[in-house]
Amino acid sequence: MNKQFSEDVKTGLSGSPKSLSSKYLYDAEGDRLFQQIMALDEYYLTDCEFEIFSDYKDQLLSQFSGTCEQFHLMEFGAGDAYKTRILIEYFIDEQAVFEYNPIDISENAILSLVQNLNGEFPELQIRPINLEYFDAVKEVSRKDTCKKVILFLGSNIGNFQMEEANHFFTNLGSILQAGDQLLTGFDLRKDPGTILAAYNDPKGITAEFNLNLLRRINRELNADFKPEFFYHYPMYDPETGSARSYLVSTEKQEVNIGTIPLHVSFEKGEPIYMEISQKYGMEDIRKFAEKSGFIIAENYFDRRKYFVNSLWEKKF
Repeated sequence: MNKQFSEDVKTGLSGSPKSLSSKYLYDAEGDRLFQQIMALDEYYLTDCEFEIFSDYKDQLLSQFSGTCEQFHLMEFGAGDAYKTRILIEYFIDEQAVFEYNPIDISENAILSLVQNLNGEFPELQIRPINLEYFDAVKEVSRKDTCKKVILFLGSNIGNFQMEEANHFFTNLGSILQAGDQLLTGFDLRKDPGTILAAYNDPKGITAEFNLNLLRRINRELNADFKPEFFYHYPMYDPETGSARSYLVSTEKQEVNIGTIPLHVSFEKGEPIYMEISQKYGMEDIRKFAEKSGFIIAENYFDRRKYFVNSLWEKKF
């Protein structure tokens, strides 16, 4: 990871505009901060998906099990599986035959999750996979022909640009087998004030989450970022549906990253692009599925229709 981390940091901070990959936000401290973000009143996404799973867990099990005797429940970016626990508990109670495969590049998150789930659900068949998403799917497919149900929750797809999302779904469709399913969480377009508040909490936890990446670079790549000389700047464009986050330099400054090695100059007011959280319309979702070889089996909405979990099935 360190080599790839180093290469990605070098590429991002050598570019114009400067950027850092959002996937590196999730070290141990990043994981902890993101759990706090998900508990914020302003961060409506967690409650929406929790509500969907609570309301539709029986329908979801019916869709996942179908005519197959058993299935793999594979969760991309599983984190602490806060919402997925609703499904796991219900599936166990209903005596569904399934194996849960949490997939995450954060080894810390995987180890913590397995320990917690083993304690909470001792009867759960769980096999964690500490690989990139597609590599994990290929790994399971090589060893087992059982149906795969992929969970890509929490609007993680929103971290991709629209074309990147198209590419992601197309590639995933190409390695899934006919009948495999994908349940993706999409944050829908809504009042711009509601969306912006989710990324600009008054407690400053989202700001700390972003600034933590500078501290990680300091620690792992021997850099001398001064996080106090940057501030978090979120914005939302209702025309494109893009919520973006930046870290902005408060003054003209120089940063050295010893491991790479790299010398980076910042002008006062210069931003580092951190991440995108794309919001969608239902037509966007229909086009994604159509272009990538899936059919939409069902759309599950929260009660306010802020969010949708869209269940797709790979065509024959």
